[in-house]
Order: sequence, then structure tokens, then C-alpha cells
Amino acid sequence: MNVQEALEVLKDNGYKYTGKRKDIIDFFSKENRYRTAKDLLQYMEPNYNGISFDTIYRNLHLYNELGILEATELNGEKHFRMKCDHHHHHHFICKECGITKEIRHCPMDVINSELSNFEIEDHKFEIYGRCPECQ
Repeated sequence: MNVQEALEVLKDNGYKYTGKRKDIIDFFSKENRYRTAKDLLQYMEPNYNGISFDTIYRNLHLYNELGILEATELNGEKHFRMKCDHHHHHHFICKECGITKEIRHCPMDVINSELSNFEIEDHKFEIYGRCPECQ
């Protein structure tokens, strides 16, 4: 998802376009990795004196709910990244820096046969480890 598409999602769902909301989207659009609320707060503080964790968390959860961001949990903490909007795939996620690498193979291709009597609504598959730079 790009910045313009994300802003359209906000608008289409009745949310106001603000500089703060755009800056949050800009932050995630420049990263190919999962980032924390703390990372976002540090990015926002110089331009928004007194911005609170409450504001950061509210927006992160709103963006996740609207499908602008996707979330995962690393080391007991929620991390977010821009939602991928192209073909179906999964991710390798570095536990140190949060960088992601696309995995095109889907394990559901094999698992579906084991769940033939079940109705699958969705799935998520992630692999965790350390990228070459963090090893």
C-alpha cells in the first residue's frame, strides 16, 4: 500500500486527513520492516511536541483495523508495517531489526488437504530469525 492509497482508506472510512496522520503513514511507507510504537514516537516527537503514546497507539490500532498497517508480535511487543497489497505471500522477519523478506511459498497448499472438512477463513504464516546483517 502506498501513502495515497492509505489516505484514501482513511477518507473512505470517515476519518479526517491531518498532518499527523499523514506523517505516521509516511513513516511506515519508508520502511521495509516492522516498527514499534516507540520507534514511531521518536520519529514524531521533533515535529509534535508533547505527542503521547496514547495518540500513537490509537492511530496504530486504527490503521491496523482499517488494513493500512499489519501487525505482528516480536519479543513480547507489537510491531507494525505497511500492509502488503500485492500477491499472496508470507514473511521472514528479523527479530533484531524487524526487516522483512517476502516468502512466496504458502504452507496452506500442503495443509489444506489435512483440513478438508474445515472452512478456512484466513491464515498468517511468519518465520522469525536474524537477517544477514544482524547475525
